[in-house]
Amino acid sequence: MKIVSKFIFFIGDRIIKVVEKSGFTIILLLKTAYYLKNSFSKSKKIFEQMYIAGVKSLVVCSIVAFFTGMILALQTGLELMQFQQQAFVGNIVISTLTREMGPFVTAIIIIASVGSAMAAEIATMKVSEEIDALSMMTISPIKFLIMPRIVALSIMLPMATIYTNFIGTIGGAVVAKYQLHVPYDIYYMHVLDSLQFKAVYVGLFKALIFGIIISSVSCAEGLRATNGAIGVGRATRTSVVSSFLLILIIGYFITAIFYGGTF
Repeated sequence: MKIVSKFIFFIGDRIIKVVEKSGFTIILLLKTAYYLKNSFSKSKKIFEQMYIAGVKSLVVCSIVAFFTGMILALQTGLELMQFQQQAFVGNIVISTLTREMGPFVTAIIIIASVGSAMAAEIATMKVSEEIDALSMMTISPIKFLIMPRIVALSIMLPMATIYTNFIGTIGGAVVAKYQLHVPYDIYYMHVLDSLQFKAVYVGLFKALIFGIIISSVSCAEGLRATNGAIGVGRATRTSVVSSFLLILIIGYFITAIFYGGTF
C-alpha cells in the first residue's frame, strides 16, 4: 500500500510541476507579446540576438544541412536504384527537407547552440540576482532581456531553415551526381518540379513555432533557476530536453493539421 501511495504521490507531483512550468512559460510568452510594442526601441538588442542566433550558427548549420541532404539522397537513391528510378531522388530530397527535416534539423542545431546558451545566460543572471536588480531599478526583465531574444529567434529560425534547405539540396545533388549517376540538370529539374508552395510555407510556419518554443522555454527555465551553479546546469539541461520534446510533439500536430486532416 505504501508503494502505491508513493507512486501516486510521485505521479501527482510530476503533473503539478509540469503544469506549473507550462503556466509560467505561457504567462511569460503573453507578457512578451505585450512588450512587442517596444520592439523598435529595443531593435539594437534584437539585432544582437539575431546575429548570435543566426550568423554564429551558420557554420554548424552548413555542415549538418549538407550531410543531411547527402544522407537523404544516398538512402533514398539506393532504394530507387533497385527500380532504375534514381532520377527522382531530387523529388524526395526537396520534399523531405521543406516539409520536415529542414525545420527539424535547424531547430535541433539552435537548441544545442543557442537555446542552451540562452538558458544558461538567463539562469546565471537569476542566481547572481541581476534579474532582481533590474526589477528594483524598475526595469522589466521581460522587456529588457526576454522579448529581444524571443523576437530574434522567431525571426532567425525560419531564415536559417531556408538556408538549411538550400544547403541540403546541394548536398543531395553531390550524392546524386557522383554516387547515383544522376546529372545535375536532371536532379534540379526534379527538385523544381516537386517544390510546392504549401510545403514551403508549412515548413517555415513550423520553424516560426519552433523558434518561439525554443526561446520561450529557454528563457523560462533560466528565470526559474535557483541554487547557484547547480541550478544553472539544471536549467540548461531541462531547457534542452523540454525544447526537443516539444518540437517533436508540436511538429507532428502541425503536419497532421496541414496534411493529415486528423490526428
